[in-house]
Amino acid sequence: MCPINFTKGVECVQLKDLLETNIADYREYPFLFFKDKMYTNLETQQYADQFASGLQSLGVNKGDRVLVCMPNCPEVLFAYQGITRAGAIIVPVMFTLHPKELHYIALNSGIKVVITSATTLKNVEKSLEGLSVQPKLIVVDLPSNEKWRNFYDVVGQGEQKEAEDSKGDDTAVILYTSGTTGNPKGVLLTHRNLVSNAENSVIHNETERGTTLGVLPLAHVYGLTVSNICLLTGSSIVVFSNFDVKEVFKAIEKYKVRTFSAVPAMIHALVSYPEAEQFNTSSLESVGSGSAPLPVALLNAFEQKFGAKVLEGYGLSEAAPVVTAHTKRMEIKSGSVGTPIPGVEIKIVNEVGVEVPIGEVGELVVRGANVTPGYYQNPEESSRVLRDSWLFTGDMARVDDEGYLYIVDRKKDLIIRGGFNVYPRDVEEILSAHEQVVETAVVGVPDERMGEEMIACVVKKAGSAVSEEELIRYCQDHLAKNKTPRRVVFLDTLPRNGVGKILKTQLRKTAAEMAIK
Repeated sequence: MCPINFTKGVECVQLKDLLETNIADYREYPFLFFKDKMYTNLETQQYADQFASGLQSLGVNKGDRVLVCMPNCPEVLFAYQGITRAGAIIVPVMFTLHPKELHYIALNSGIKVVITSATTLKNVEKSLEGLSVQPKLIVVDLPSNEKWRNFYDVVGQGEQKEAEDSKGDDTAVILYTSGTTGNPKGVLLTHRNLVSNAENSVIHNETERGTTLGVLPLAHVYGLTVSNICLLTGSSIVVFSNFDVKEVFKAIEKYKVRTFSAVPAMIHALVSYPEAEQFNTSSLESVGSGSAPLPVALLNAFEQKFGAKVLEGYGLSEAAPVVTAHTKRMEIKSGSVGTPIPGVEIKIVNEVGVEVPIGEVGELVVRGANVTPGYYQNPEESSRVLRDSWLFTGDMARVDDEGYLYIVDRKKDLIIRGGFNVYPRDVEEILSAHEQVVETAVVGVPDERMGEEMIACVVKKAGSAVSEEELIRYCQDHLAKNKTPRRVVFLDTLPRNGVGKILKTQLRKTAAEMAIK
């Protein structure tokens, strides 16, 4: 149930209750803006109910998985609410994924339906090849034919059956995140995980009603949470299918936006935009930053240019996602990601799980109603990261005497590029398969615009004429765009310690120096 007092309507147990509560509390109002269209909260509810009935007529029942793969648009939110109203589970995936990655997700999750758009249809169709059971295909912006149904043809198809009510601990979303083995892991997020995290984020930030920008992908848990917060606070959201700097400035001016959430790459784009002064951004009070490290210089540049605060926070998919955040009423400490939101506990522990003294570096562990129950069909990985109700994040961090969290480094070799996670192993395995490559190691180096950039260090075969451009094209043929290295540097050998382990700390320095030559 809702543990806070800003709702006067139904209690929030399921994701669908967020919309029901929104309507009960705020009545009908303009909820969603997209290009030249506007949808009210009541219209959103109607589309969601009708889409739920359409899904049920296609045989979707409680617990079935429905994959959503397309750029941001109103139908993503309609679909999410419709899926949960049908008692099914949302499987949101980034539309930029390579068909091979999509294929694994479709196979692993056993999806019954795929919802996509014309821009992603080709990759989706390719990803479904070879599945023993072909899921039904729904396309939002193409007419129905023998291969797929149009989204709005499915809306209202058949009478809605009363779906068996989901409980708070039932799975609402399976969110696939890259894994070190090369295959994504399906993070299970329950209704309670997502609802409690949105509620407690509102409490922590004292979020006020207004209009915000939906520039984050709704397939990302950060973007999904922003939409949930809008429902809780009676706010409106301007949805963007892609991040267009000029359109963002126009929206800030038109809707008098006070706050929105972004990733550092977006903040860099706003600071760097040469025509920013042409727009009235005086309404802007703060921008939330997450998903990647925010350089202090970039934070200062944004605040100086726009007179608005940058409120950096920390989260991860397994925590649904917010763990800590700054608020506009608290001191902003450079390099910190704020303090824990209500209902979330953190500790810094050593190698054996014992809490370390304040100020010392160790692994960050998290506990709360927001923490995942585990990974879909992956008990080994679940038991590795979940121990005695604590989530072991794999991030190295410290806490100061006022409870502010500082992320120091990553225990794993995760690269966060433009707000999206990239594991070097995924890229290394692709490059290692190239006939001219002897061995390779991929590292992340600091980058003002993207947070981190990916450098592939390659040892090529003796006498090989393979070029940097050729290897980058090779990666583009096998990986999503955001997983393609920005640079390839060639080395005679890779640095190793006495037992043969590649010294990536040393390699990062070497790669950064070579990449700027």
